[in-house]
Amino acid sequence: MDLGIFCKSTLDGELVDHCFSSLLGIGQNADPSYLDWLMKAWGWTLAVAGLGLLIALVLGAVMGTLRTLPVDSTLSRWLVRLATTWVELFRNIPILVQVFLWYHVIPAFIPPLKAFPSYLLVSIALGFFTSARIAEQVRAGIQSLPSGQRAAATALGLTTYQSYRYIILPMALRIVIPPLTSESMNLIKNSSVAFAVSVPELTLFAMQAQEETSHGVEIYLAVTLLYALSAFAVNRVMAHIEKRSRIPGFIVANSEVAAH
Repeated sequence: MDLGIFCKSTLDGELVDHCFSSLLGIGQNADPSYLDWLMKAWGWTLAVAGLGLLIALVLGAVMGTLRTLPVDSTLSRWLVRLATTWVELFRNIPILVQVFLWYHVIPAFIPPLKAFPSYLLVSIALGFFTSARIAEQVRAGIQSLPSGQRAAATALGLTTYQSYRYIILPMALRIVIPPLTSESMNLIKNSSVAFAVSVPELTLFAMQAQEETSHGVEIYLAVTLLYALSAFAVNRVMAHIEKRSRIPGFIVANSEVAAH
């Protein structure tokens, strides 16, 4: 393997000075190297995945909560149907198709979207796709709570909104952190579909750099390691959040039930 390929110029293929030190701001390259390109592509991957995750968490929490509303009025029935339609729609369309829809089709019906950069449209597609999956996890988390929680809130005179805000959601959201960890890691990997609309992220870098240098082993190995490192970092952050927000006794109680 020739790892020196990363220190070659993307313009003329010649070795550049201060290849690695330039990443720390110690030196400057006259020409951008493949290492510079790789780091910028990594940044785009993290940006797309981060924005997509933010959208997914907000929409997923809202839609998952709506799916568990008590059907005691016309409004609540429509809200439950809306959330169910959202989940079934975005969960059953392949993510790559959704990216193409947001990039090629939807702007034709919503003209202001034509001014949106491609990375933003991809982030929206990723966020909507992942929100459907997170909504199901939030719904399952809420429904896993003992029914006495909701009954106690009603007995105290709390409204439905107050019950969800102060009792149900604070517990349910902490319960679903483990599956949210998997979804966050999956979103890092799913961000690779951004190459299809020319977002300069890791997958697009790998494809173009391999064509220019014919060093596919080194290029794809570096990209693979960066994807793995990103997913591992998300895993560690979420594990820390889970540990700090764990409900005392809840896991033990579930383990005892499972044992019986």
